[in-house]
Formats: sequence, C-alpha cells, structure tokens
Amino acid sequence: MAMAKIGVLMTCPMLSYLEEELNKRFNLFRFWEAPCKSEFLTRNSDSVRAVVGNAFFGAESELIDSLPNLEIVSSYSVGLDKIDLVKCKERGIRVTNTPDVLTDDVADAAIGLILATLRRICVADGFVRRGLWKNGDFELTSKFSGKLVGIIGLGRIGSAIAKRAEAFGCPISYHSRSKKPNLNYKYYSTVVDLAANSEILIVACALTEETRDIVNRKVLDALGPKGILINIGRGAHVDESEIVAALIEGRIGGAGLDVYQTEPYVPEQLFGLENVVLLSHAASDTVETCTAMADLVIANLEAHFLHKPLLTPVL
Repeated sequence: MAMAKIGVLMTCPMLSYLEEELNKRFNLFRFWEAPCKSEFLTRNSDSVRAVVGNAFFGAESELIDSLPNLEIVSSYSVGLDKIDLVKCKERGIRVTNTPDVLTDDVADAAIGLILATLRRICVADGFVRRGLWKNGDFELTSKFSGKLVGIIGLGRIGSAIAKRAEAFGCPISYHSRSKKPNLNYKYYSTVVDLAANSEILIVACALTEETRDIVNRKVLDALGPKGILINIGRGAHVDESEIVAALIEGRIGGAGLDVYQTEPYVPEQLFGLENVVLLSHAASDTVETCTAMADLVIANLEAHFLHKPLLTPVL
C-alpha cells in the first residue's frame, strides 16, 4: 500500500527528525503553519486520516469532530490528557503513545531536580560565576541520601524513580489508586498522609480528573517547611497558586518543577526564589529518547496503515 498519499496532521512543531520522517512517508499537513485553522480544516479535513500530537497539543474533541476520516492518533508523548479518549473510543479511532522509551530520562530528571534543589546547585553555580567565592564559602545545603521519599503514582516512571532513590539509601513510600502487591514500599491511602511522612514528595502519576490538583494546600502543609516537592507529571497535578504561596511563605522548603499549569507561561513569582529549580517540560528531552519516541510514533502509524498490530496501543 502506498502511504505517501495518506494525510497525517501534525498539530504543532516537534522534533525536526520526526517531522522529516513523517514528510518522507506520508502526505504531511503542518497545522501550525495554517494562518486560519478553521479554513484549513474545511479545505483538508477529508484528507486527514491520522493525527500526530504531543503533550501540548493533542487531539481534543473539537479537532476530532472536524476530521471525519480520522483513523488513528499517534501521540509523541506518554501522557494522554490532551486526547479525548472517550470520543476516540466512540468513533473507533485508534490511539497510541510512547511509553517505556522515556521512562529512564524522566526518572533521571526527577533525581536531578532533587539534587539540584537540595544541594542548591543552580544557586551555587551562580555564586561561583559572579566571583563571590573569594569573599567566603557558599552556605551549607541539605543532603539527599537517606531522606524519606514519597511518590504519587507508582507506574513505570514512579517505579523507576523509586529504584534510583533506593540507591541513595532513601526509604520509599507511595500513594496510588490501590496498594501494589509484592512491594516493600510503604503504602499510604491518602496523599496528605504520604506528604506528612515524606521529606521529598514526587508527583509521577497520570493526569486524570481524579488527580487534577492532587497536590493542594493541605498536602503542601503536610509536607512542611523542610520538605521539597518535585513535579515531573503535569502542571495541573498541583494547585499552582498554592505552591507559589507555600514557597514564598516558607511553608515548604523548596521545589523542582518541570511542568506548569499554562505552559510555556510560568508564574513570575517563582523567578526570584532561590529554593526553586525550574525546567521547561524537558524531563524526557534527550537526543536518544526523543529519537526513539519519534521512531515509535512512525512505527505505530505504519503498523496501522499496513493492518498490523500496533506497537503501543491505548485504544
């Protein structure tokens, strides 16, 4: 089957390698280049049989409704919160994502955020670069090894973080929808209880209606003035106004954040805080992982149009 005529809609700029490979194999539509989205869809909707989205722009209800011949959504992301799964299921639209290949990088980034926050690595770097060392030593920081680590969500990524934290001698506890069998980690049935028994609280769960704002004022107060929050999940997992207030007021000790509620916009109050480390939703952004994710997106599309089993089916 010649796939060069199959219309694939790429929702926004992603890895250039992915864009180039899609363009080689399919009739690629670059949605972000359309000056008028509604006019573009009116003109091309019948031609689009696949959508490639990501964590910022996936396939929500309105887009799906405008594409009558849509057969598959292949997401360049592990998260599914930007895809209307209910509508896809109703219409028989297949959905794939990119699990596993990004697990190690996201877990590595979580550990990096912990170390950078506790040891104040970014601040210490600026201390040296500004020539302040000659005036005296940098202030003492806090160690990571042995601290109580609590993880919200013990799926692939949460489990990978737990293994890495164990190597630092950290006791691990967790909260999830249910207790996991055959684990030595302590389970807490509520996030407040988990936070109260953690020095480092890590958000690693999928974003659903149940987990939206799962970290709220009660959780932050339970974590306390010496605790730090690490978020490598989604921005909507955390009540952003509450974490900003908790950091400014010293009700928690610090935070390492990779994600935010309204990306790419970050609360400006965080910029002046030295107890916060900020990343740009980049936990999985290594050359190796992004290339592997792109290859998986393409492989799922090719499998679908060749009537072969999907590699990483969600629906």
